[in-house]
Amino acid sequence: MGKETGFKEFDRKTFGYKPVEERVKGYSEFMIPLTQAEVETQGARCMNCGVPFCHSGCPLGNIIPDFNDYVYRRRWDKALESLRSTNNFPEFTGRICPAPCESACVVGLVKPPVAIKTVELAIIEHAWANGLMSPKPPHKRTGKRVAVVGSGPSGLAAADQLNKAGHSVTVFERAEKVGGLMRYGIPDFKLDKNVVQRRADLMAEEGVVFRTLANVGVNVPVSELRQNFDAIVLTGGSTQPRDLPIPGREGKGVHPAMEFLAQNNHRVAKLEGLRNQRGEKVEEILATGKRVLVIGGGDTGSDCVGTSIRQGAKSVLQVELLPKPPEGRTERTPWPTHPGPAMFSTSTSQAEGCERDWSVQSKEILRDKDGNVKGVRAVKLDWSKGKPEEVPGSEYVIECELVLLAMGFLHPEHKFMLEELGVDLDERGNVKAANHATSVDGVFAAGDMRRGQSLVVWAISEGRECARAVDAWLNNGASYLAAKASSLCQAKT
Repeated sequence: MGKETGFKEFDRKTFGYKPVEERVKGYSEFMIPLTQAEVETQGARCMNCGVPFCHSGCPLGNIIPDFNDYVYRRRWDKALESLRSTNNFPEFTGRICPAPCESACVVGLVKPPVAIKTVELAIIEHAWANGLMSPKPPHKRTGKRVAVVGSGPSGLAAADQLNKAGHSVTVFERAEKVGGLMRYGIPDFKLDKNVVQRRADLMAEEGVVFRTLANVGVNVPVSELRQNFDAIVLTGGSTQPRDLPIPGREGKGVHPAMEFLAQNNHRVAKLEGLRNQRGEKVEEILATGKRVLVIGGGDTGSDCVGTSIRQGAKSVLQVELLPKPPEGRTERTPWPTHPGPAMFSTSTSQAEGCERDWSVQSKEILRDKDGNVKGVRAVKLDWSKGKPEEVPGSEYVIECELVLLAMGFLHPEHKFMLEELGVDLDERGNVKAANHATSVDGVFAAGDMRRGQSLVVWAISEGRECARAVDAWLNNGASYLAAKASSLCQAKT
């Protein structure tokens, strides 16, 4: 695949970025794409390895050597065909996936890995630019109707696959626009919302119906879905944020990260009124002129950093409870595993000018006489014994006027829809679903709502696999349920 000696002849090259001083002036994407010739050269670096571990590294199972080879040979149409056979939305993953496939690249054992993510994005953008992404509705409809609740990556993937199978699909979204986390959580400078909208528009042309401002269990009765659809797919995501139960938490200026991010995306899109992720109107949250403390070192925290800088924060500090991770792989992260947060990295937002600190535990949020946040009392932690211990005499105060809580998410919201449906929950509070089928007949679940907070690429994979299960159930429900019961019995024994 590719050019067998290409990895020896050519250096790795990925899309570049605009200078920091230029990109922080606005919310536009700041990637600088490679030329077509440069991408073809990167495709040539894919060696003819005996076992392409990149397959297992990718949650979608992308046939990476194939599309690399097609790009190298300038068969962009065939590269697109290969890529779309496993990935519904390469324009999303090509922008925001952390590329676990590259961590598993065999070339990476001896040289920098193949620039798989860069090639993937180039393929789909070439397709959009050259009219290859025209609507292709199914030739025949099955007469079956499926309701998909939630329009994030998992919901869109499930809807896309079910529509391709000929089922009539309606997607219910409680916000004003389609996209879920990609629309309201991920900042525009990482994923332009026109990219999300053009895909939704294409799906609509192919027959998928989108109902926005439709909050199932609130302003859309669950009974409506039960009566009017043959199957229901729950893909509402893991939206309940992990809180910080310390004294002073109720202070003015302490907010969950997603409220801050969703509101700013709302503002950038020039939508009427400011709303949170649930579509509820809220008071304005701005970092302008403030000292910002971001608690949580993950992607959401990083997004808060980049957004705060663009809003004109006086300073931004991001702290993490865990110790600083090592610079390279360790015994805990051997090749071809994807190290993720277990290996030190710097995001594009963090590179724009924030300070970072690790092994920091917040003890109390300090407030002035009017209840406004003025600082956080914190302490340093010692992890040398495998568990956190406070370092004696290390307490200090972090002065700040805005605190953003980016410590991850616990589970989906249980009130209203899930309670009314009566689906079982697992020990973590997620929707319990074997082979994506819940405890309620005809109701399925996928994405973060089922497996917990994860990557966009995993959400797409979940949506695809859930669609497969729904299609099998619609075509032969009795046999499917018997097989499901058999698998459950085997799992218990």
